Amino acid sequence: MTYVLREIASQPACWRQALDLGAANPAGLPEAGERVAVIGCGTSLYMAQAYAVLRERSGQGETDAFPASELPARRYDRLVAITRSGTTTEVLHALDAAGDVPTVAITADPATPVTGLAKTVIALEFADERSVVQTRFATSGLALLRAHLGEAPADLAAQAETALTTPLPEGAISRRQFTFLGSGWTNGLAQEAALKLREAALAWSEAYPAMEYRHGPISIADENSLVWFFGGQEELLDDVARTGALTTATALDSLADLIRAQRLAVELARSRGLDPDSPRNLTRSVILK
Repeated sequence: MTYVLREIASQPACWRQALDLGAANPAGLPEAGERVAVIGCGTSLYMAQAYAVLRERSGQGETDAFPASELPARRYDRLVAITRSGTTTEVLHALDAAGDVPTVAITADPATPVTGLAKTVIALEFADERSVVQTRFATSGLALLRAHLGEAPADLAAQAETALTTPLPEGAISRRQFTFLGSGWTNGLAQEAALKLREAALAWSEAYPAMEYRHGPISIADENSLVWFFGGQEELLDDVARTGALTTATALDSLADLIRAQRLAVELARSRGLDPDSPRNLTRSVILK
């Protein structure tokens, strides 16, 4: 079994720990009313985007998400950095430049340079990973943040268990083009699902806000496509079905449904003779010279 499959399967247990930690109101996380910037790279950026929407939606304050390399020179009350490795160059540079702004880093490895730069560190060592492809750290970090907002379903970990055994869409492995559609906070999850398929399986995968899909991108959909809906917008299903594309949507919480997309990425990689633990041209952390 690959590392990534073991890590995918461990998510219910990791989420339970993360949810407990988030509900305990750990020091350093944003307080209600603060204006907050959240940064990350790759998968961590997409979790930042999901959290930013959730925090604003919950009425806790203006929240913006940025790639760590694109953090603008504006004043925020707090900077949140999500970084699995704790060594990503762009994240470290942003924290170093934060000055007197309160900073908190969510990381899997506190014995890294991020600890010397962030004013507060929340360590999810139980969710660290051996695979280059991120799964459980990212989802556990978002579970923690949702719990801190009071926005996590009580049965979220149980839904994760269901997602591990729910069959993948029949015929999904034979498709050659994959589109993930989100709405609100699930736009970040759609981007992350598309990234998983690109990383693990070198797949042609894209992601869009659901209501934008009809404004051009639907032109690529045909009988070789799979269109995956995160978080509603089922009114588009008939339009997509008319293209011949396979569609899928579930009643699961969208974070739990992301587990199904992770599983699809691994199965697709295997069907193409690829090692999902060793994606092409990627390393576990991007450290720039």
